[in-house]
Amino acid sequence: MSPDKLVSMANQIGKFFATQPGDQAAAGIADHIRSFWDPRMRQTILAHLDAGGQGLDPLVRQALESLRIQA
Repeated sequence: MSPDKLVSMANQIGKFFATQPGDQAAAGIADHIRSFWDPRMRQTILAHLDAGGQGLDPLVRQALESLRIQA
């Protein structure tokens, strides 16, 4: 799957969780991606983040950084 499509999907997930208070939003995004995305999808989005993360919403960036730490 292309990085552009994954960015779009991740940002949609981010919009859903954005109403959660405090750090719960980023944690919810990270949990969703960890639980429902194929490992190859997670690798691709993390590589995109490493390359600058163009197009990723700030909350999604935060969630992806936490995924990297937990991996």
